[in-house]
Order: sequence, then C-alpha cells, then structure tokens
Amino acid sequence: MTLYLASTSPARLMLLRSAGIEPVIVHSHVDEPATVAAAEAVSGPLATPDMVALLGRAKAEAVTRDADGHPLDGFVLGGDSSFELDGVSQGKPHTPERATARWEAQRGRTGTLYSGHWLIDYRGGVPRAATGGVARATVTFADNITDAEIAAYVASGEPLWVAGAFTLDSLAGAFISEISGHPSTVIGLSLPLLRDSFAELGVSWTDLWNRPGALGPAEL
Repeated sequence: MTLYLASTSPARLMLLRSAGIEPVIVHSHVDEPATVAAAEAVSGPLATPDMVALLGRAKAEAVTRDADGHPLDGFVLGGDSSFELDGVSQGKPHTPERATARWEAQRGRTGTLYSGHWLIDYRGGVPRAATGGVARATVTFADNITDAEIAAYVASGEPLWVAGAFTLDSLAGAFISEISGHPSTVIGLSLPLLRDSFAELGVSWTDLWNRPGALGPAEL
C-alpha cells in the first residue's frame, strides 16, 4: 500500500520512516503565498488553523502523478505547519535578522504549532475519497536562553527554513521546556491524526508498515 507524500520536508519524511512507513516523495509545486492570497481575497484573512488546512489540501490535490509521471495508486498526503504567537502566524523567517527577532520575542513564552493534513484515497488511479484535519500543540520556550545561544542557533542556519524558526527534533530541542500535545505535531506531522484519517478511509495503520524492522522482532 503506497503512501505518496506531497512534501519535500525532511522532518515529515523522518517522522513517517520512524513510524515504519517509507513514502514516495512527490513535490506538489504549490505556490503557497499565492494560494493563501487567493483564498483571503474571497473570505478575508485566514486564521492559522484554516491556513494550514488550506495549504495541506492544496498540496495533496496538486499531486496527480508520481515524480516519473506514472499514475498514482495509493494514498496522497499533503501537510502544512505554522507556529502562532500572540495571534500572529509565524512562517519561515528566511533571514538571520528575522530569526533572531523571533527568538527574542518567544524566549520564555508559549505559542501554538498548527499542523494541517489532507489525505486522498487514490487507489486504482482515481481519487475515491478524502479526509483531513488540523492538529495543535503548545510549545513553551525556556526563559533562560541567552543572547549568545540565540546567535549561535541562528548562525547554524537551521531556523531560517522552518516554521516558527525552531525545531524540536534537532538543534533547538534543548531550548524547549514544555510541550502540550503530540510531539510529532511540532515536528510537522501529527501521527495520531494521520492514523485516524486512514481509519476513516477504512485502512488499518499497521497495513502501511513497509520498512524493515516495522513488522516485529523477526525483521530486526
């Protein structure tokens, strides 16, 4: 049973692999700012949960063939994440100056990470059904993070290309003091929500396991 991941996020790929699933990566090529702008032109400013739901769905629906141009036969998963602090969605900072400002603002504070998912049943080469949702987790940052630590983290380059300018599973993990919600949501994909989505489509989570070691001790 093939899962096509409409994302090039290394974190999402790592999460699925650690959960026993080897997906097929297919870039969706969705223009995220244009997609959000088009939606807001119709309905007004989007709340963060609505934005990640929109983008997750847009990415999944944009994939109709695999990277080699072959018809799909399996499931297509799109996802998007954004961190919200003080009611403002924090996307990827892209520049060291923005990343530094983000960390100075969120040090000792608590924000919310939203992760949107959209799953399409593409078995047989045609879309048969779809479902999705938005998971959330609150993240509290340590209040004793020094300016030198912020400067070193920004200099690493890691926070420039991730939502909220931080990661849980890499260099920033030591700066996060508390999480409420499933940790995978913070990394970029809620495994419990994804399992529920597959169940809604009549698929057992364990049927997706296709990596060595995922089938029990005999495979280790």
